[in-house]
Amino acid sequence: MAKEHATTGPHTEPAGGWGSARAVGSILVKEHRLVHGTRVLMQQNKPDGFMCVSCSWAKPAHPHPFEFCENGAKATAWDITSKHVSASFFAEHTCTELESWSDHELEAIGRVTVPMRWDAATDKYVEIGWQQAFDEIGALLRAREPDATVFYTSGRASLETSYMYALFARMYGTNNLPDSSNMCHESTSVGLPKTIGVPVGTVTLEDFEHTDCMFFFGHNTGTNAPRMLHQLQEARQRGVPIVTFNPLREPGLVSFTNPQSPVEMLTGKETQISTQYLQLKLGGDTAALGGLCKWLIEADDRARAEGGEPMLDHAFIAEHTHGFEAFADAMRQLSWEDIERESGLARAALAEAAATYARAKACMLLYGMGLTQHRNGVQSVQMVTNLLLLRGNIGKPGAGVCPIRGHSNVQGQRTVGITEKPSKVPADKLRELYHFDPPTKKGMNTVEACEGILDGRVSAFVALGGNFARAIPDHYRMEPAWRRLDLTVGITTRLNRSHLLHGRQAYLLPCLSRIEIDQQATGEQAVSMEDSTGCFHGSRGIHEPPGDKLLSEPAIVAGIAKATLAPNPHVDWDRWVDDYSLVRDAIEATYPKIFKDFNFRMWNPGGFHRPLGAAERKWETETGKANFVVPETLDGDPDMPEHGPDVIRLMTTRGDNQFNTTVYALDDRFRGVHGTRQVIMLNPDDMKRLGLREDDVVTASTVAHDGFTREVGGLRVRPYNIPAGCAWSYYPECNPLIPLWHHAKESKVPAAKSVPITLRKEA
Repeated sequence: MAKEHATTGPHTEPAGGWGSARAVGSILVKEHRLVHGTRVLMQQNKPDGFMCVSCSWAKPAHPHPFEFCENGAKATAWDITSKHVSASFFAEHTCTELESWSDHELEAIGRVTVPMRWDAATDKYVEIGWQQAFDEIGALLRAREPDATVFYTSGRASLETSYMYALFARMYGTNNLPDSSNMCHESTSVGLPKTIGVPVGTVTLEDFEHTDCMFFFGHNTGTNAPRMLHQLQEARQRGVPIVTFNPLREPGLVSFTNPQSPVEMLTGKETQISTQYLQLKLGGDTAALGGLCKWLIEADDRARAEGGEPMLDHAFIAEHTHGFEAFADAMRQLSWEDIERESGLARAALAEAAATYARAKACMLLYGMGLTQHRNGVQSVQMVTNLLLLRGNIGKPGAGVCPIRGHSNVQGQRTVGITEKPSKVPADKLRELYHFDPPTKKGMNTVEACEGILDGRVSAFVALGGNFARAIPDHYRMEPAWRRLDLTVGITTRLNRSHLLHGRQAYLLPCLSRIEIDQQATGEQAVSMEDSTGCFHGSRGIHEPPGDKLLSEPAIVAGIAKATLAPNPHVDWDRWVDDYSLVRDAIEATYPKIFKDFNFRMWNPGGFHRPLGAAERKWETETGKANFVVPETLDGDPDMPEHGPDVIRLMTTRGDNQFNTTVYALDDRFRGVHGTRQVIMLNPDDMKRLGLREDDVVTASTVAHDGFTREVGGLRVRPYNIPAGCAWSYYPECNPLIPLWHHAKESKVPAAKSVPITLRKEA
């Protein structure tokens, strides 16, 4: 393991530029794929190539020559690595030994290439035949009540696999279908339907060409969706103002040097991205949005009283919205003192931002998990739409709401049935097509699945990708409970910690990556996914698989389903595996309004867009209109303990050498951290107040009165530009500090962006 050393000097390097180019070259060399990897990357996010396995940002109809970003290249190199893990590796290492390895070291060993079963006598994974694995898993699933099993999905599986997986779970008899969106954007999926009648954003790539203003909330674009920087740069070159609300000054939203521009690379020219950058305190989003709305409403009141130009779109409000007067009154009654206290921002700064918004004819609001992962994350999402509705900024070119989703198909999986909510599933269609009665009992989301594991209601866990045990909160409570599960099944490309914290019976099933050639009985197969803007795309693998014992995700799902379920003449799993176009036909038959002519349109350059009523000002809500929602409080985390002098708010975040729980390296050049992830970043004034010096090592302890101790030690203190009273450290290393019950109301997204902690200096 690399020697730990942390430096956090002032960061002056823009996003992109030579830093990005060096990082791409480094990962390709590290995975021994410099020449071949470069050829593969040339097909990434191209109309006839493969969709990136990393983030879900949109795939354009007219791509750049290099339509991949630094992190997308890292994800691709991670999949096409020459490092392969066979049965001999597991013969040399027990699971107990491997548990002592870091997350980075575990995944860095390479691709798993053979199906494995854990052997209790030796504490090792041993090779097993595919059919034997399917038969044993099927027998174990048949032996328990369906609702005792959880079918989890990461955001990477294709639409075809996700549809088959969801159908299998429901034919088995359960709606226990949590997925990674439960941990991030479920606040969006809960908040938006109540306000505008759709669960996803309304912005498309084309809107970026027509907008004249953008507001960002809680998103690290330079790390989590770097390809979007092309759209932001083009907008800035047209003079479009970009206003950013983020506790941290993220380099990707400060400046950008385009790696695809020879002139910029040679001259070091930078494009300023944000024209105003407001570092609000953690949990201050509702208050900041409330301040913007209050300024607009009161400015409009004055303008109308004086016969001036209105600030609000009253015609839109009258025709298309409900609840405006109650919302406007609530905003008028807010005090600027409360707004400033809760947001951490000055009234003058909020007024400047509101004036920028008021001058725009078409504005889009974009946000990430910095908005959704709070106790009042749903409320903050609804405040975003409140602000948009005030000036009619939904349903016209260049305007709308844009939740920036994370994993590459996390939005699409929900579209084709991965959901614990039976009301979101076309049960009548499933009954008609497959002649079974879909379960009507609500299933478990991520937090509820964890609760079920803790109290014993869940005894089996099947994971289609992901690293669930590492991604969830409350590790020190969850890990012992995870080991008590009767059965764990991991469908995966690489080894991770969830596979080592296994159940009493455990299986490791290696699958093909989306990048790889998927050869089935009818020839090479393609898959599809939905991007963050609601467009569906085809994806065709081009890389040779790392071994002949891997199966595709659809083949693995079908194998387990056939071994578990009674035969059903209306579901031919084998034909679906032979020809994925038949799965797409089934998806179209189940969701005809969304997927009309699916097999044909999936290869449209730029994809095809799902129908969204809100984008056409058709509001599928209870009132038949877009709804203003009055916030209950300005505090994003109202359950925080009393703010004593020692309590600070911690946010967990990813580094630039990371995607979700996958850590490609221990360096984070954007934050100036090298060789370690065991750091905690504090405001210098807080360091002084708490009696801490740079390089002190501390233990962080959660302030919670529930009888459990939650601590993470060995964190090196570093000063950082973050609002007073706030701190940040890395995800998932600090997940043990997040109580399972500390989640967003309604959506149950873990409130990872505001955890109350104290710090204790270690000897």
